[in-house]
Amino acid sequence: MKKLPLVFLKGVIILIAMATLAFLIFFPPQEGRARDLDLLSIYLDPVILYAYAASIAFFTALYKAFQLLGLIGDQKIFTPEAVKALRGIRNCALILGGSIILLAVFIRITHSAEDDPAGFIAMSLVLSFAALVVATAAAIFGRVLHGAIDIKSENELTI
Repeated sequence: MKKLPLVFLKGVIILIAMATLAFLIFFPPQEGRARDLDLLSIYLDPVILYAYAASIAFFTALYKAFQLLGLIGDQKIFTPEAVKALRGIRNCALILGGSIILLAVFIRITHSAEDDPAGFIAMSLVLSFAALVVATAAAIFGRVLHGAIDIKSENELTI
């Protein structure tokens, strides 16, 4: 594969990571419930702490995608390391989807009477389904890649 598309995709991954990190740092004080709170109370909110913990899976998946692009650039796509990277992306997507659903359940149970969590719950369902699609795609690509590696090793043995 040509180097320019790989550099572009790596740049996109870096931009996504930077934008997400900026959102995680700068959004909590701007959120509506945080107007009258001090900074420590804002960042020690259970939902914010949970979002930070769940973001570990997101950033790990981005790292694995970056790693996979590096393997593609080095012409090492048909290696067990690529299958391992895809498996890591799948696992991170499943963890992220599950954590989004758990947060939606928590919000549904603990919301106050004057709040309407319907929009947040709908957004959570969409995001968890998106994570499920990513996990499914990574699993399918991993199986196809593993099959291609097996065929490649068989062909090398017959020659």
